[in-house]
Amino acid sequence: MSGTRSPSRKGPVTEALIVAHGQPSDPLPPERALARLAGEVNAHWPDGQLRAATMAAPGMLEAALDQLPPGAAIYPFFMARGWFVKSALARRLEGRDVRVLDPFGLDPDLPAVAAALIREEAAGRGWELADCHVLMAAHGSARGKAAAASAEDFATRLAPLLGGAGLRCGFVEQAPFLPDLAPGLRERTLCLPFFAMAGDHVRDDVTRGLRDAGFEGPILPALGQAEPVPALIAAALQRASANSASI
Repeated sequence: MSGTRSPSRKGPVTEALIVAHGQPSDPLPPERALARLAGEVNAHWPDGQLRAATMAAPGMLEAALDQLPPGAAIYPFFMARGWFVKSALARRLEGRDVRVLDPFGLDPDLPAVAAALIREEAAGRGWELADCHVLMAAHGSARGKAAAASAEDFATRLAPLLGGAGLRCGFVEQAPFLPDLAPGLRERTLCLPFFAMAGDHVRDDVTRGLRDAGFEGPILPALGQAEPVPALIAAALQRASANSASI
């Protein structure tokens, strides 16, 4: 990624920083939530240490970066390699000797996590998956195509795991907008928020927006809050460490 220098040391990655956007209007709760997540990841990564910082909390990202050794990894807790990762984060990493990993939303094992959540929710309601529909609520972007493309690619990988359930994407920032889709959804439809953190977008744009539009189905927690996520992130860090050691 532009804005970073190639790591000066070759060898296993033992220190990393997970970075999320956070909440500019109220930065401390997401900062604390991300720190808790990092602690849970560390329980699955005994050979390394993961720190945490959001971009929205003033000074926190730079303070965390200053604690990293040369060649440390940056784990973007984002759903796409979009503007925030390629531009906003890259600018703040300028000149740092770090390695930026693939964002959370691109993890190859994440569709299986989502499918398990959907199957569990459907089973708990006595629904057959083949009779269900899934609305995947994603952010989208007015800045470019990367966010929507990432969501649609994820949906393509998720669909074969859903046992015949229908699947459609709706967005917060671009068409098709979530509230516009609500009136045409089937009775047995559940919503999967394709978001990393449970911020204002999930609470207001997804949950409140769909409820105000008449959607009465279950709305799952943000995908990044799923129970298997800490182990998933730890596995990504372990892969990055192994790849670094083999260079």
